[in-house]
Amino acid sequence: MSRIGIIGGSGLYQMEGIKKIKKVRVTTPFGDPSDKIIIGKVEGKEVVFLPRHGVGHRLLPSEINYRANIYAMKKLGVSKIISVSACGSLKEELKPLHYVIPLQLLDRTNQARKMTFFGDGIVAHIGFADPICRDLAAALYETVKECKIKVHLGGTYINIEGPAFSTLAESNLYRSWGLDIIGMTNVAEARLAREAEICYATLSAVTDYDCWREKGQTVSTEEILCNFFKNIEKTKRILKAAIGRISQESSCSCSDALRHAIITPEKLIPAKTKKKLSIIIGKYIK
Repeated sequence: MSRIGIIGGSGLYQMEGIKKIKKVRVTTPFGDPSDKIIIGKVEGKEVVFLPRHGVGHRLLPSEINYRANIYAMKKLGVSKIISVSACGSLKEELKPLHYVIPLQLLDRTNQARKMTFFGDGIVAHIGFADPICRDLAAALYETVKECKIKVHLGGTYINIEGPAFSTLAESNLYRSWGLDIIGMTNVAEARLAREAEICYATLSAVTDYDCWREKGQTVSTEEILCNFFKNIEKTKRILKAAIGRISQESSCSCSDALRHAIITPEKLIPAKTKKKLSIIIGKYIK
């Protein structure tokens, strides 16, 4: 049976009702994941939790081993990933302490992050027009509404490099593009999840208005953390309800994302690369 994965803060797996908790260390050909992975049962379903920045928030967004994190999820049988992220708002109506479930992503990182499993003798080009699994996003949205918590569905998440927050000029530029929320982690996760044929959606907790709202106002880490922790119990409630609601099986196209994406003829792919990627490409390349 497939599992549901949660990527987010290290405290999320402490939600009420989680049973049979165990910590596992997963090895991958891409190095170590951010930390040990927590496996437990919630609402009768097996759930895999991973703190993306490591326990204690030790990793910068550009230091996270995204490939190892998603590979580990795939290795553990995860078919759907809910990403829990703090984000800044680029629109007045997206207020701090609201939640946003974006449907589009825009990458403004500088390629310091490895965002593909491919290379080393194998080329694949996934379709990524819709980077978020719409089925999973819709189920997550309905769950948050049923919890009577303010949530917005749709819009675009811009992924900046960090770790510094935006300049005022950058923040105003992103607003002029019509973007909605801003963060530092989701694009790499979403791309790799699609390559791994895992459904991916993000539950973004708005913590601040970036720096555009009042001239000269800077983003405060203290404000971000304060608002994120104000939302932590609501986030746990949402996740518990979502896990109970979301099917572990997939009926969307995410689970077949590689069907026509691998370009390299099988006979030309190095044996070492086939072995390394067997978990990812095993349905198509033996």
